Amino acid sequence: MVAEHTVKAFDEDITRLRGLVAEMGGLAELSIAEAMDSLVSGNEELAKGVIARDKRIDQLEAEVDRLSVRVLALRAPMADDLREVIAALKIAGVIERIGDYAKNIAKRVGHIEGRKRFEPLTLLPVMNEMAGDMVHDVLTAYAARDAVAAAEIVQRDAKVDAFYDSVFRNFVSYMVENPATISSVAQLMFVARNIERIGDQATNIAEMVHYAATGTYLPEREDVPPPA
Repeated sequence: MVAEHTVKAFDEDITRLRGLVAEMGGLAELSIAEAMDSLVSGNEELAKGVIARDKRIDQLEAEVDRLSVRVLALRAPMADDLREVIAALKIAGVIERIGDYAKNIAKRVGHIEGRKRFEPLTLLPVMNEMAGDMVHDVLTAYAARDAVAAAEIVQRDAKVDAFYDSVFRNFVSYMVENPATISSVAQLMFVARNIERIGDQATNIAEMVHYAATGTYLPEREDVPPPA
């Protein structure tokens, strides 16, 4: 009877952990979308909402940390269960960083001049959508413990990186041709870099999802531990 109660308590803890990670992920996804919307429109109130939301994401990460430590200390999980707890702990940390990147984008909103006629700004929403879709899909893979979907998401990061390289070259050319825009374009370069990092972090989550589901690393990562 004691063992049955222990198993039930552990299952409840795991469900709670997964729920916290899902809540964090949903907030991060919203922040990614709203940060770009606020940048394109110049809506500083929307940007402030993204910045404020980051505190809630941080709070949820702290809650995941506390619960994970408690589960590890009291339940002493093994094998699949241990990987499940470690994955939740690490993924929460990555989502927290994604929230920071969205917050960084939102903070640029008040620093873009001549927004309506500013060609470089039109390049970023597509890149942002690509990275945001990666985050959404990897969180779906996490919820389903879908190692195949996780592996596919890793491959998509190359497209975001290539888009970033193209955007960067366009920005440099634009600054050379329009010196008065250097300050604003520099802000957008910072934004593009943060979007690229969101894609990288989605890849990190995908690798963790694959490891948690299968106990094996993705082929190109066989010789390294799961990303921190």
